Amino acid sequence: MIYGKISDSARYECLNRHLGRFFKFVRENDLSKFATQRIVLDGDKLYINMAEPELKSAEEQKLEVHRKYIDVHFPLTGDEICGITHIDDLSVKSDAPFNEEDDFALYGEKARNYFTVHPGEFYIVFPEDAHAPIIGEGKIKKAIAKVFVEEYDYDLPY
Repeated sequence: MIYGKISDSARYECLNRHLGRFFKFVRENDLSKFATQRIVLDGDKLYINMAEPELKSAEEQKLEVHRKYIDVHFPLTGDEICGITHIDDLSVKSDAPFNEEDDFALYGEKARNYFTVHPGEFYIVFPEDAHAPIIGEGKIKKAIAKVFVEEYDYDLPY
């Protein structure tokens, strides 16, 4: 997991060839002006989901994991709390078998750690990062980039 400011995003572009394109798009566009939609930057290899979720309590929000995608969460209009637990530290099995088509599994345990992200900041979660986003009160606008992992050869327990 990485937590940072958009002003420092260039240092993370080397981690995946699609991250540079995403961060360049963010730096050149005011994402708060985009409607709730999917912005396709490179087919299913890189896209941004613009969302306006109602924030949930930590007790309500489940941990989620992905295999094929890195997520970049970027709150635009308010603070967001995210819970995080390394996949190896989960003590329960997923609520249902991994959904290959939609690339996710959910876990019904609380996260081990929580942090707050403010507009102008982002967090990157990798396939080994079980994360519980959109925690807090009220409603925010945010961007969630889905960045394809070119070589995903993870031996993850889900």
